[in-house]
Amino acid sequence: MNGDRRAPTARPTLEAVAARAGVGRGTVSRVINGSPKVSEKARNAVLQAIKELGYVPNRAARTLVTRRTDTIALVVSETQERLFDEPFFAGIIRGIGSALTETGLQLILAMAQSPEEHDRLEQYLTGQHVDGVLLISLHGADPLPGRLESMGVPTVLGGRPVGLDPYSYVDVDNRAGARQAVKYLLSKGRQHIATIAGPQDMFAGVDRLAGYRDALLATGLPEIVAFGDFSEESGIVAMRRLLAENSHIDAVFAASDPMALGAMRVIKEEGLSIPDDIAVIGFDDSPAGAHSSPALTTVHQPSEAMGRQMVQLLVARINGEALKQPVVILDTHLVPRASA
Repeated sequence: MNGDRRAPTARPTLEAVAARAGVGRGTVSRVINGSPKVSEKARNAVLQAIKELGYVPNRAARTLVTRRTDTIALVVSETQERLFDEPFFAGIIRGIGSALTETGLQLILAMAQSPEEHDRLEQYLTGQHVDGVLLISLHGADPLPGRLESMGVPTVLGGRPVGLDPYSYVDVDNRAGARQAVKYLLSKGRQHIATIAGPQDMFAGVDRLAGYRDALLATGLPEIVAFGDFSEESGIVAMRRLLAENSHIDAVFAASDPMALGAMRVIKEEGLSIPDDIAVIGFDDSPAGAHSSPALTTVHQPSEAMGRQMVQLLVARINGEALKQPVVILDTHLVPRASA
């Protein structure tokens, strides 16, 4: 054994910085926390001492002084499988991450589905562990946003929730996107257009079904509706039911790309051609849709921009700024490809 192993050097303290700089402990604290109530000479002496000693401010102590943790939470009310399988989440998290690189804030990811998980998460989020919260994929009248706001935790939602009127959220124009998709199918001469609608406890599901109905309303054509949960498996189940109950279907608008891809799989299994027998349109503009066979016609939703906007709103709220536009609705557009 080498006997020259040295004990680790003690971490420099605030008092050591003060002694090196020739100032009081309070002056060092004011410099570290950015207070203007310090002379230029004292500030320079403290900064030089910090550099020479290699002092790193104690984050926990700084939090006690500033009431800031420099951390925000992203809360997703879904399973891990849904989070990692569905393209919407990947896009919005990329947008959140890119916006945060400019702020110096750290991100923690939290997932909660059951009431017990929500209760534990609520206690954590309101316990001064984070400066603010981003919430996505809320189902129904989830009480968490209201509770966070009532406890003074700045909160921004991704998607307008059902049954709630939150102060600040970012969403896409789901209804207009769905309406445009169905009108496109009508322009191609399709007469029996079905929809695989999303969950009706989420505003995206409600609005995309409403857009489908908007487009059909003036035509007098019948509604043909099945429901899924935005997943590919639910698209498979819904498409099988649609084909079993409606032999004349010549087009399908699915409220998500995964459901559209599931529908396409069933259509092929039945020996039908896409788009000759049945045209298919999805909603997401996911990479999987672009590379499917045939390539999926879809509605583009700017999920990365949505994530960036959410961060911008939350940072402004954390900094106590009044929001001129607390609700942001982003446009969607149709991406025509070979499936329709």
